[in-house]
Amino acid sequence: MLIVQVCVGSSCHLKGSSEIVELLQKAVEKYHLEDEVVLTGSFCIGKCNRIGVTVQVNDEIHVGVTRENFKEFFKDHILNVIESERK
Repeated sequence: MLIVQVCVGSSCHLKGSSEIVELLQKAVEKYHLEDEVVLTGSFCIGKCNRIGVTVQVNDEIHVGVTRENFKEFFKDHILNVIESERK
C-alpha cells in the first residue's frame, strides 16, 4: 500500500496542488490502483520548491511535480513502486 500525500499548503496551492490531486485521482482510477494507493492532502511538508508541488510517497519526498512532468513522476514513483511490491 502506497500513501501519497500532496502538499496543499499555501505555496503548493498557488503552484497547482489541486490540479496534481486531480491528475493523481484520474491516474489511480485509470490503472485500477484504488486498493493499492491512498491519496491524502497534507499541509506544508517543508520542502517547498520554486516550481511545482511537493508530493510525499510513503517516506520519499518529491519536489517540483507539475502537470508537465506528472506522467513521468507517476510512472517512476508510483507505478514502478507498486510493480516492485507485487513481486
